[in-house]
Amino acid sequence: MSVPTGEKGDLRRVAFADAIDRFLQGIGHVVCWTNAVLIAAIITQVVLRYGFGAGKVALEELQWHLYALAVMMGVSYTQATNSHIRVDVIASRLSPRTLRCWEVFGILVFALPFVTVVFIHSLDFLAELRKIGGKHRWRDKSLLGHACCFRSSSRCDSAMAPLP
Repeated sequence: MSVPTGEKGDLRRVAFADAIDRFLQGIGHVVCWTNAVLIAAIITQVVLRYGFGAGKVALEELQWHLYALAVMMGVSYTQATNSHIRVDVIASRLSPRTLRCWEVFGILVFALPFVTVVFIHSLDFLAELRKIGGKHRWRDKSLLGHACCFRSSSRCDSAMAPLP
């Protein structure tokens, strides 16, 4: 049975969007375990500082990196699973088609320009880091650019989904 061209294109678009969702959800499931490491680092730091009077700067650095990883990758995960925060009082009153059009408008006017600006500035940040010899921090600091790419792909994924 042949599929009309429009429907086949929609099926490809949905398959691609589903692949992006699965990828981002997989990353989200892996990254969520960093929260357990983060909690352990926080507890260790508190015990060392207040119990023994000897806090470790390395643990504080680790906490910031783990927190950044969880937040930046968590944003993409919540977008992929459609569990991000909305104003439900307004959203519940809109028809599915109107809500969808409103979300696409928000993606195009707010989310993608924001992600683009942050990504462009993250490249400058990485170039500066490279100039000052921060080789050991390259992976950590490149997370910002990666998170922007994941966030924009999750938003584009939402925009590509067919309207109801």
